[in-house]
Amino acid sequence: MNKRHLKNQLSSLSLSMFRKDFFGIYHGSLSAKTESSRFLINTKEAVFDAIDENSLIELYFKKDYRWKQASMDASIHHSIYSQISEAKFICFSMPQFTTAYSLDHNVITPKDYFGHKEIGSINIYDPKQFEDWYERAQSEIAYYFQTNKTNIMVIRGYGVYAYSRDMHEMAKELAILEKSCRLLMLEKDVSNFFD
Repeated sequence: MNKRHLKNQLSSLSLSMFRKDFFGIYHGSLSAKTESSRFLINTKEAVFDAIDENSLIELYFKKDYRWKQASMDASIHHSIYSQISEAKFICFSMPQFTTAYSLDHNVITPKDYFGHKEIGSINIYDPKQFEDWYERAQSEIAYYFQTNKTNIMVIRGYGVYAYSRDMHEMAKELAILEKSCRLLMLEKDVSNFFD
């Protein structure tokens, strides 16, 4: 595997997702599995519109000193990679319309053609309380993916975790989901306007 090429791909995807407001300046995470027990992930100091060589770190599944420099989501990514063999790329993002829609709904059922055709209905996971979410997230997210046979998890008020074997396919699904949620919210605004 050409790690330089992989880093360039992650950098390009990160910039694109940042421009679409899926990532904040320091908010989100993006990773790629490099070997059976290693993965690249952004550092905790990464700025997503300028991911470079210094913004990515390769971690071994066995924790060492490098984990201190990695994103706070590294343990969640590790849990997914170690339990789901199809996971080659993982992303945690907070797309604004999807996250906002998750606050007042239990299911996302797209009404637009692409959303309906490509992603269908997605249940929204309720983390219940945020106080201990990061302690629970590592096990709950991987468990959710496995038990629900899905590769996208919308978490109420938190954001979206996704994984895929193909980075571009993952980005496409996240973009379609965000557009579908935006259309659902616009539809609600329009209907409220005419009521």
